[in-house]
Amino acid sequence: MPADASVLPPIAILGAGSMGGAIARGLSRSGLAAGGVTTTNRSRAKAAELEGLDGVTSVALEADPTGNTDAAAAAGVVLVGVKPAMVPDLLREIAPVLRPGTIVVSLAAGVTIATFESLLSADVAVLRSMPNTPALVGRGVTGLAAGTRAGDTDVATVRRLFETVGTVVEVPEEQIDALSTISGSGPAYFFLLVEEFTKAALGKGFTAAESRLMAEQTFIGAAALLEASADDPAELRRRVTSPKGTTERAVAVLQDAHLDAVFGEATDAALARAKELAAGA
Repeated sequence: MPADASVLPPIAILGAGSMGGAIARGLSRSGLAAGGVTTTNRSRAKAAELEGLDGVTSVALEADPTGNTDAAAAAGVVLVGVKPAMVPDLLREIAPVLRPGTIVVSLAAGVTIATFESLLSADVAVLRSMPNTPALVGRGVTGLAAGTRAGDTDVATVRRLFETVGTVVEVPEEQIDALSTISGSGPAYFFLLVEEFTKAALGKGFTAAESRLMAEQTFIGAAALLEASADDPAELRRRVTSPKGTTERAVAVLQDAHLDAVFGEATDAALARAKELAAGA
């Protein structure tokens, strides 16, 4: 494999909000974006948040109205991070300047590949992505679905891009909404568990600071142990759960609450809402 096989082409991130900004930071840290990264934001204030990153040029559209088209024209990969309702107008704006072979990647929830492909020429590859917020600290999970014009090389390039902020799961587009109920919404489920665990500690008489410290670090430590172990979560749980011990009694209460059904219902509800949003409801 050539030494530069992992180097990425010039990248444009149009609408570099929190997620686009996280990707820009990941690319800057990785050193893979040898062709440079250009980000655009509407305001000078938002653009200023990304100034100074190595290899990143941050453009404020209020100062440079042609920033989107300029960035798109020079890019090999264009990430579209504007709000979903703004996507069609942005695609119409940049379509005339995209070079043949450019890869356009959606960061917009609920906007289909078909919408992108209908507004872009046939010589532009389209992929749809679903990153999650831990990308902000380089530990994201990104779902990636290829469009009808995206070849293996295009997918590999975009995979490398998102691997700068975490891990990548390739799925068919029809599974993107289901993936969003697990990895996309999943951080909120985790934060809710930490929140409730903290309340339980408060109820046992610990201070707010002690409760937060114990709850957060217990979950963080358990996650680190899981990552470092070759065993699955069920086995790790069994090792903590001594027969006839205190943990066994607590786990029995949690299992009696039918958490499997609760999580199934929760993710089903999220999936139903994703379908409503995709339909414009």
